[in-house]
Amino acid sequence: MSRYEAGKRDGLARIGTYEEGEKSVSLPAALDADGLFPALRERAISNVPLSADPAFVSNYFSPGEGQPVTVHPLAPQAAGSGDCVLVANWHTALKNPRSYAAWLAGLKESVPPDTAWYAPASALPSTACLLVYSGFDLFDYRAVDLASAQKKFCLPEGEFPASLLETGVCGCEGCRDGDLRQHNRLALDRELALVRHYIEAGRLRELMEARCRADAAQVGILRLLDRNYALMERSLPVARAVPMLAATAESQNRSEIRRFADRVIERFVPTRTDVAVLLPCSARKPYSLSRSHRLFVNTVNRRAHELIVTSPLGLVPRELERVYPAGHYDVPVTGYWDREECAFIADILARYFAAHPYRRVIAHLDGGALTVARMAAEASGLDLEVTCHGHPTSPGSLKALDDALAGERRMQTDTVRGTVSWQFATDINTKGLQIRGRSMQMAVLRGKQQLFSIDPGTGLFRPTFAGWDLIPEGYRVGIDAFVPQGDVLAPGITDCDSRIREGDEVLVEGPLAIATGRAMMGADEMLRSKRGVAVRVRKVKKIEE
Repeated sequence: MSRYEAGKRDGLARIGTYEEGEKSVSLPAALDADGLFPALRERAISNVPLSADPAFVSNYFSPGEGQPVTVHPLAPQAAGSGDCVLVANWHTALKNPRSYAAWLAGLKESVPPDTAWYAPASALPSTACLLVYSGFDLFDYRAVDLASAQKKFCLPEGEFPASLLETGVCGCEGCRDGDLRQHNRLALDRELALVRHYIEAGRLRELMEARCRADAAQVGILRLLDRNYALMERSLPVARAVPMLAATAESQNRSEIRRFADRVIERFVPTRTDVAVLLPCSARKPYSLSRSHRLFVNTVNRRAHELIVTSPLGLVPRELERVYPAGHYDVPVTGYWDREECAFIADILARYFAAHPYRRVIAHLDGGALTVARMAAEASGLDLEVTCHGHPTSPGSLKALDDALAGERRMQTDTVRGTVSWQFATDINTKGLQIRGRSMQMAVLRGKQQLFSIDPGTGLFRPTFAGWDLIPEGYRVGIDAFVPQGDVLAPGITDCDSRIREGDEVLVEGPLAIATGRAMMGADEMLRSKRGVAVRVRKVKKIEE
């Protein structure tokens, strides 16, 4: 009897436990697969090439009996919940980025999400990060042992001549003993341990962007996976409590960044005003804590809707400055925006202005941000008013901004409406609602009734039952006829909103009880899994008969 359960996720990557009979393995890991699956070496006709034509696969492929269950992109899938699936010859995909991305997407769609993934003879220190990032969990030592036989010295940066063993570049036990095979195995183990640490920290993407730099094919695979937004986005949490480092050209293609921008354009309901002012970002997050933005806020003085132009997010309304990733990203600051970056952000601005028209748009920007604003204004047919003369915080620039806003009526920034619309895709009446508290203990109240608490780590709103009454539909999880006595597990779920992602606040609804809590899986995994915690419950209310 086999069993797999993921405990921690970071996109497609997981930390989990696989049990086969009395044996239990913590994943991701490399091990002697023959010891875990002793019958595997005797299995016939499951080693069909990934590039084989459909007729060949139909005639010759077999998933085998027992564990692991072999899968193929062109074959009907026989794997079930809890199985370990083996993708034979996956190492051949590593040099073919288009096939890698297409085969992976097809397999992820057809194989149950609560399965362990085994890539035989594929893992080297240089490929381990990509494989785990792609959703593989289990590896063997065949690839590094073959490299040892070929006199190759393996590091995360690539494979080098065995003579490097004697240079002191590595001080592992294998290098001290002059044992190339031991070094290569230890190098793979160390890399997987590092990958595991990054998954636990919620920062595997940053490690992936660094590791792929040593191999053009890996860069290609990363870019092609990013293009499959549907596959990558549904597996990513809606928010993290750790900084997001956007340090490479690939960073702007992260699904989390596109999701944030799409929600700003499609969901976000801005504060009611017909005047917008575009402001530069700041190194300090949230922006309003920085010296420059304190000056901007005082100068604007509630006479315009404040929109921060930034890379790579594009546009951050003032209402969302605390929400992940707006309040949690870091970028290298050089003052130079390349053409691709400008085009990407200008497109976001143009789409925003098409969705949210303003009577006046004032650009209090300089450098690349001003270039982007002008590109967006031209595309949108807007007359852009520029108030920046030199640096945005110079006295002359601030006076020009103040003069431009003279005579405009004041309004109160509606952070509650903006955040709820972005988070739950609904517009609520915020009359009489107030944000109270400071820093780590902030809440939204109506009189003395609490409607939402605010997560200090992510900026997301956590509804109480009274808060859910304001959200008419969506972000619901249906359960069977039971009263949750703790967390809600995947087998008890009957239905859920397809928009739910890991980390989303959800309302659990059943015939006997309702509960409020946080999703620990995305909607797809909730519905297709037969084990694992689906919702971490905070409060439960029985339904009176």
